[in-house]
Parts: sequence; C-alpha cells; structure tokens
Amino acid sequence: MIAESYNPQLIEREAQNHWDAQQAFVVREEPGREKFYCLSMFPYPSGRLHMGHVRNYTIGDVIARYQRMLGKNVLQPMGWDAFGLPAENAAMAGGVAPAQWTFDNIAYMKKQLRLLGFAVDWEREVATCTPDYYRWNQWLFLRMLEKGVAYLKTGVVNWDPVDQTVLANEQVIDGRGWRTGAVVEKREIPMYYLAITKYADELLAELDHLSGWPEQVKLMQKNWIGKSYGVRIGFPYALAEGENGILWVFTTRADTLMGATYVAVAAEHPLALHAAKENPALAAFIEECRHGGVTEAELAVQEKKGLPTGLNVTHPLTGELLPLWVANYVLMGYGEGAVMAVPAHDERDFAFAHQYHLPIKPVIRTSAGDHTPAPWRDAYADYGICINSEKYDGLDFTQAVDAIAADLNARGLGEKKVIWRLRDWGVSRQRYWGTPIPIIHCDHCGAVPVPDDQLPVLLPDHLVPDGSGNPLNKHPEFLNVPCPKCGQPARRETDTMDTFVDSSWYFFRYCTPGAAAMIDARAEYWMPVDQYVGGIEHAILHLLYSRFWTKVMHDLGLTAISEPFANLLTQGMVIAPTFYRDTAEGRKQWINPAEVTVRTDDKGRPVAAILKRDDQPVAIGGVEKMAKSKNNGVDPQALIDQYGADTARLFMMFAAPPDQALEWSDAGVAGAYRFLRRLWGFAAEHQAVIRAAGEPDAAALADSVRDLRREVHEALRQARYDFGRHQFNTVVSAGMKILNALARLEVGEAGGTAAVRREGLSILLRLLSPIVPHIAHTLWRELGYGDEVLNTSWPEPDETALTLALLKLVVQVNGKLRGQIQVPVDADRGVIEQAALADAHVQRFIDGKPIRRIVIAPGKLVNVVC
Repeated sequence: MIAESYNPQLIEREAQNHWDAQQAFVVREEPGREKFYCLSMFPYPSGRLHMGHVRNYTIGDVIARYQRMLGKNVLQPMGWDAFGLPAENAAMAGGVAPAQWTFDNIAYMKKQLRLLGFAVDWEREVATCTPDYYRWNQWLFLRMLEKGVAYLKTGVVNWDPVDQTVLANEQVIDGRGWRTGAVVEKREIPMYYLAITKYADELLAELDHLSGWPEQVKLMQKNWIGKSYGVRIGFPYALAEGENGILWVFTTRADTLMGATYVAVAAEHPLALHAAKENPALAAFIEECRHGGVTEAELAVQEKKGLPTGLNVTHPLTGELLPLWVANYVLMGYGEGAVMAVPAHDERDFAFAHQYHLPIKPVIRTSAGDHTPAPWRDAYADYGICINSEKYDGLDFTQAVDAIAADLNARGLGEKKVIWRLRDWGVSRQRYWGTPIPIIHCDHCGAVPVPDDQLPVLLPDHLVPDGSGNPLNKHPEFLNVPCPKCGQPARRETDTMDTFVDSSWYFFRYCTPGAAAMIDARAEYWMPVDQYVGGIEHAILHLLYSRFWTKVMHDLGLTAISEPFANLLTQGMVIAPTFYRDTAEGRKQWINPAEVTVRTDDKGRPVAAILKRDDQPVAIGGVEKMAKSKNNGVDPQALIDQYGADTARLFMMFAAPPDQALEWSDAGVAGAYRFLRRLWGFAAEHQAVIRAAGEPDAAALADSVRDLRREVHEALRQARYDFGRHQFNTVVSAGMKILNALARLEVGEAGGTAAVRREGLSILLRLLSPIVPHIAHTLWRELGYGDEVLNTSWPEPDETALTLALLKLVVQVNGKLRGQIQVPVDADRGVIEQAALADAHVQRFIDGKPIRRIVIAPGKLVNVVC
C-alpha cells in the first residue's frame, strides 16, 4: 500500500537495506555475458563529500544502472586515494597520526556515499594506504628498475632549508615555503624517475584510437607529450683557458637562425657556472635564480631577468660572435638548457632584448611586414618568407629549414631532430605519508632493491609529523636494517612515492579483490574500463600516468590491454554564486550563500545581497566553482537530510548536461523535490486501478487515449537516444512529459485508460530508475509490477503505438495559415484536397474565388492558391 505522503528518508532507507540484504550490486565474472565496467575517479578521503563528488558519482551510477537494464554484467567499484600531503598537514594541525585521520574520514565518507544509493560493489573496496595495496606499487617499481624503466638521477627541486624537505610547486608562495616562510632554494638531490619518455611515441600515437575520449582531452595530452620537429644547432665557443667546445640548442624555428642576436643559458648550465667564478655579480644572480620557479608555467609569468656572462659563442653560419647570457626563463631540465634568441620573432626574446637593449634583426616577412617595431604583435611569430638571410632569402619555412639543416650538417654543427616536451616522471617525495620506496642503502653494496619476499616495506602508521622534515628519518626501527646482500648495517630509503603512482593502476585492483598477485586472470574479463568518469583537471597527469602504467604492465606480461579506459566522460564543475565583505586588513571575508538574502531584477539577475544575521549589505562576487576557499559550497548531507538522496540525484542530472558546468539553484532543488512528490502522489492516487489493469489493447483504444499513449512512447524513444549520449537532463525532461501525459487521462474514461495508465507508469519508473532508484524501487514493488525494477529490462517503444492513425496538416490560403485538418495517414491526394476545401475557416478565405492550384507538402501542409 502506497502511503499518501512522500517520505524520502523512509523509502530510501528501506530500499538501501533491501539492496544490501540481497547483495544486489555484488558481481562476478560471467564468461560469455557482455560486461560493462563503469568507474568514477576515486576520491581523496578529505573528511566530507562535496557537491562535485555527488555529481561525479551520480553520473557514473546512472550510467551503471542503465547498462544493467540493457542486460550487461555491470561492475561499479569504489575506493580511496588515501595517501597524500593533506593527511600530514591535518596530522600536524590536530596532533593525530595521518592513518587515523584517513581511516576516520573514509568511514564517514563511505556512510555518505551509501546514503546516496550508489550501485557499488563494496566487496571490491580498496584504500591505497593499506599494505595489501601499496605492496604492489613497490613490486612493480622493482620490475621497472630491472627493466631500466625506473632509474636514479639528480633532479632540481624546491627545497625548504628550515623544514629540510622538498616542497611541491604549489607550496612555494612568493618564493617562500608555505609553512616556514623560509626563502626556498633550488637544490639538486638524487631522485627516482620513471622513464615515461620511452613510451612517448606510443602514448601519442594511440590517442588517435581513443574514439570514446573528448577531443579536448586528447589535444591536451598531445600538447603535453609535445612532439616537436626541429633542428639541433651547435654554437662553437672558446674559453680563455684554451678550452674549446660547442654549445648545443634545439629549435623548431631554424628558418630564423640568421636572426639570432644572442644565446641564453640556464643558471645551472656549466658555462654559466664557469663564468660566475670570476664574476661576483653573475654568481649572485645565479644564486637568485636558485630561488625561482622550476616549471614552465612559473617561468611564463615571472619577470624575465638576465646577466651577460662575458663569454661569446660563434654563429654557426655567419661566424659572427654572439653574446652569451644567463636568463631566468631558461630551464636546465628542458632541451639543452640553452636557447638561441631571435628577438624579432619570439615574444619572450623580444621582451628580453628590449629590456637589455640587445639587437633585434627581422629575418621573416610576415603578415605584419618586414619590420618588428614595439609593442610585440603575435604576427611577428608567423611563418613567412626569409629576408635579410643572405643565401636563404626568398625561401619559405620548409625550404629554409631543409637548406639550413643541410648546411649545418655539412659543417658538423647541426642536424634535424625530434624532441619531446614530455619529461620522465620523478616519483621520489621527501614525505612520510606515502608508499615507501623499496630500496636499502648500503655503504658496501650501494642501492640494493628490497627482495620480493620482504615486501611490502611497511610504513609505520602511528607517526605524527611535526613539520621538521620526514619523520621516517627519525624512526630507527624503520630506518636501520641489514643489507639484503652482505648483511652489514644499512639504511632504508626514506623517500616515498608520488601519490599519482597509487591512482595509476587502482582500476586493475578492483577487478581482482584478494588476489595473491598484483592482478590475476579476472582482470582480463573486466578490463578495459568501459566508461570512466572524472574531472577534466585530471586530463593530463592522472590519465597520462595511468596510460603509461598500463603499457608497462602490458610489456611485463601482466595484462593483454594497452589502454585502460575505452570511453571517458569529463563532467563539468558545480558552480555557485559568491558573496563577501572586505575586512579592515584589505582581505575578502567570503560568506556562504545560505547566509545571504538575494534580491534579483525582473530577469532573475542578482542586484543586491543582505547578510541575514545583521541585515547589512554584502558584495556580490562572481559565480565560481564550489570551493572552501570561497565558502560557496552546499553540504550534501544537509541536502539529503532535508529532501532525500533521490532529489539530490534528480537535480544533478536535470540541471545541466553532465559535461557542462552546473549552476547551483535552491529553487531547482525544490523543483526536483516537487516532481518526485507529484510522482508519488500520482501513484498513490491510482494504485488500485493500476494494480488491477491489464495490457493495452491497441485496437480497442479510444482516439484520445491512443494519442496519449503515442506521446508516452515518443518520449521513451527520445529518452533511449539521450541515455546513449549521456544527455540525462533531457531524459528527466522526457520523464516529466510522460507524467504530464498520464495525468491528462480522465479517471474512468473508456477505451483502455487504466491499461495505458499502468503501461505508462511502468515505462516512467523504468526510465527514471537509474536516476532516482529509491522511489522507482518502492513504487515498482507497491504497484505490483514485480519485485525488482533494478533487474528489469529497459523499456522499448511499441512501434504500433508510434504509428499515427490520423495525420494533422496545416492548411494555408495563398501562403497564409488559415486552418488545420486531420486525415487518415494513408489518405490519397483527392481525400486531402477535399478535406482542406471543406474546412470552414478555409472556405471563409476562399469566399467563392476560383482555385488555381493546390500544393501539398506530404505530412506537413496544404496550400490553396486562389
């Protein structure tokens, strides 16, 4: 018996208890049955779900439930990306071990996820901070070490001299450590790297085969991998001590070589360090550069600075001496650590040359002409025809590159070359809460891999960081071990792995819970992931590293696949308005939208905002991504407590297509709740008739009922199409149309009303069940359709219901709308003409005039020409 009022908390609790009791979402491999692996990117256990989580996981759950209704064996697992710096920061702030903080958060967030009714197989849950997971990080790292994919070398990092630790780029604020305020240094330290560059060609080429990925994501990866065709050019030099050498640079614009007016090197370049020995000012500048950025993004925005070394290099074609500068915009880790500067045709060189009064020589005729006066114009960097380039004048880009490369090659000073923007992946982190790197350092044997039978290297999980460096360095029980080779006292590696390692293969582990190996044969059934869902902010690092990790596993014979994700959906952000007041210190105090009353204009745009607690105005900011920093988030738990999980799910799917930004709306949430309450009320009102009704007899339906049934099946047909392209907002719209149509059926109306109402509500509940599973589950059972809507098939439109008996045609007189007629679908021309001329409205406008001709557009209109 369906209660009169809609009580989401009660029906959702009962539905979830039923699914748990039935183990409804636990799946096993079924060879011969089509599988569907649906996966949303697993969360970091930060403490509470946010609306971005709710949207992400609802999208994945809707897809998983829909695919189950199509008859597939559906896997949807969940886990926790549980290592990382936030746990260490929380530990320092609260005096609690990161492990305890992490597992407490996991317990709370898991409870929240379960309240949302996600169809998750929790038997496959993983947390990357558990030894039975991270032991396989260590095991595969050792296999990579054996194959030369993992290796040790020095790398430039941000070093906090007070905390004695490496800082991520995001932890360096205005050149100082985020916690200590100390001036950050660049320092070279030994680090382990993974040779992702060995897979650059493969990673790039296979992007073209990922037809289920957004083009934007593939383009971002292509640009990050960055295959560049160019020329390696040598600039000879002679030092005062009699030492001669060649300074090598790489350029994609060899056609501009004749316009080079200086050469710049990185602060760490050997020639810069040599020149600094006798130049205190240059030595001081190099020291200043050590405190600067270490990434391309940082260099792009920082002020360009430089100093001359006092050295010159020789232009390889003209023999002209060019001054050698040290510049802070040149990175030692990219290319050769040196660039040839052509100020006329490179924006960065242009600014540098103007700042330091260096020559600017145009050598390309572009759309801007033959000259390059300030200010910089983008056209200066265009391809064009060589000018002021001696024998190369008149050549286009391709011709000039070929000719210049040939001449350089003949002199032993250059050749064509392909380089990559992609750099090997440094995975060493000087932090505690991560996977220990399985290496032991012995004074006699060097760096010794931990034997497989001693894995996992267990991370002591009771330590509490205090901010003074990695606590593993102060933990003798972890640190001091015998060498596996010689047995002498040795020291365990205290660096831990980059947390991107953890997320680079977790999707494999879901397939093989409890496996005694990294993965087993069960992964071959489930992989690749059929649908991956996550934010576009992961387009490069996580997705690229996952592709690389999969290819390494393939090469090691662990898997037959080489790409982990067949289809990718990048959901849009959840955005909301922001409000603030300026403090006396000149900072913005952000105010949560729930604390504000907003007045809007006649178009719904906010024009004023008042803080509820003091009735004073607050400033209206922009509409931005929900974030703690802007205090514009909405607590999902409060939403579930007030309206229920189905309302949250329905709003998330209806408010915007999944790949677009979703703007939060309290009114939209209330509207979603009203629709569900209306659906419940409709079912409650008609439950007795629906239970008793049979199947529709198409031949016996009254015309009005037949038309209404056709509306239902047309909406279903559109919803099936929209589900396939993940346009869930229009699926919800189709459901609303069906309910509206069913509500127009008159109670007791003859001609199959009860049967059509029963069929229509059956279609509606199945259509909506992936989106609002709790209410669909309850109504399906209470109305006598069966025990589990979860296990029913997706409804298919009845082609006979979609067939029109009568056709509506617009009638025009001399091209102007004058009436409308209905004729049988198979009516011939004579019948159509007769019906059009007999229409009273048409007769009034013909008014006895002779008919010159009648034009019929089949299925659309009739035009009577007088």
